[in-house]
Amino acid sequence: MPGEPACAGGHDQPAARTAPVTSYDLLSALRSARAGNPVAARPAVPTTLTEASAAAPSPAGYARPMQRAQSERPQLHISGFDPRAAGGRQTLKMELRGMPEGCAPQLTLQLQSELIPEGAARQQFVRSTSGDWRPVFVEFSSRGKEHGQYQISMELLSRHAALAARTWVCTFVILVPRLDATLTEIHRIFLSTHKNVRVMADDASIARVNAQGGASMDIDVTARNAGIAHLDLGAPQGKVDMGFSTIAWDEDLIEIDMPASAALHPHPSRAASLVNAAPEAGAQRQIRLFALDECVFGRFELVDPEADVLLSHYGDAGQDNNGLTRRLSGRHAVIRRTGHGFEIEDVSRYGILLDGVWPGKHKPTALRLGMRIELSASIKGIVVLSVSAIMPHGVVLHRIDQGAQAECFYLLAPETHPGYPMAPFATTPNAAGLPLLLHRDGGFWHLDQLSGKETALAPATALTQLSRMAKHKRFASEPYPEHWIIRTGASDLYSTVGAHDLSTA
Repeated sequence: MPGEPACAGGHDQPAARTAPVTSYDLLSALRSARAGNPVAARPAVPTTLTEASAAAPSPAGYARPMQRAQSERPQLHISGFDPRAAGGRQTLKMELRGMPEGCAPQLTLQLQSELIPEGAARQQFVRSTSGDWRPVFVEFSSRGKEHGQYQISMELLSRHAALAARTWVCTFVILVPRLDATLTEIHRIFLSTHKNVRVMADDASIARVNAQGGASMDIDVTARNAGIAHLDLGAPQGKVDMGFSTIAWDEDLIEIDMPASAALHPHPSRAASLVNAAPEAGAQRQIRLFALDECVFGRFELVDPEADVLLSHYGDAGQDNNGLTRRLSGRHAVIRRTGHGFEIEDVSRYGILLDGVWPGKHKPTALRLGMRIELSASIKGIVVLSVSAIMPHGVVLHRIDQGAQAECFYLLAPETHPGYPMAPFATTPNAAGLPLLLHRDGGFWHLDQLSGKETALAPATALTQLSRMAKHKRFASEPYPEHWIIRTGASDLYSTVGAHDLSTA
């Protein structure tokens, strides 16, 4: 305001450097000093041009446009709405003020309202080179809408890989007036609902506004030809905000999500197992879990195996890690996720059979439900697997040889959530009763298909309370807890498993 030695942000006015001090400046300073007003504590107004030049701040202080102090709470400034355009096209201008520094360089704005086309809109707030936030514009039409107040819900998302996820929300109301409503009625409703003040300008049209600090100002307001005069007392220096046909206000942004760090699983692992101490009704003793971008199947080895999924031949006497098992390659086949599902590739010396046919070496083939996978092609019956479920985020494989009661396999895409409610997928009967599992935040989770509740899997988790979990099951942080597998090369399979887990495997 004229006569103030500092702006709202506490910075000296540059006008004092070039313009001579007016009598209004001198009288304001004298009255402030006599009244003992806190304004007197501010730097004294210079009485001469020489003093004004000496007291002026350096040009570096004006090199960058100043926003409101960052200590202020974040706000969404909404302007550009003309309530007189009832039944027509409207435009909202939204600006961010007082946003903290620790947010992403690009923020996502999500809006929901009956006024917005299709009920929702999505915009992006982007920083300019000076660090300010560029405003966004939202357009809508009130044509055919019943008059009254319409709620607009806003959600501001800060998502960046190197920063903690943050979310701000606010809800404001837009008035859609009657077609025959007068401007006085519209303006009065706006002041009572948004500004929480009532301005009466009768006869001479003079409104008295009390500013901060106790000083009063008499303002002559004249509104002719249905115009609305808008005076912004908090505008930054050097800018006058006048709205002749618009209404503007600020909405506080309430932060609802600010984790100290990214979410972590209580027991991170990319390879684990569910152990059933007393399997019944054809259940497997081991359900081996893998969350890898590329899962390698190969020969069982105790020391430095080349594969992730270690396979052995099962005969009449049970597991045999010698004999026919030696006819499996260290890296026999690879199953990986593609854009349309999952595929298998033969990388072995002995070959594989898919439904009785050799696909050829290094020729990926898409997996399908019920596909029979035989390892190897030269000698039948060493290891025979069947694709028992193809989910959006993984596949389930069952053994259909003499090791059918020993183990089955979950191959899950790492850090992938299938969504809830989950899209339907087909399974074979032997996989229909298995629990629904997923991998995210570095570890394995159980997903209840009825309620959508997610439970982190860890050795201390009570599995009996989870759906489709047998009462004798427990979670093990190793895919092969019944063996002492030594990996001296620090394989990627165990890069997320702690030393304590390896020492107790």
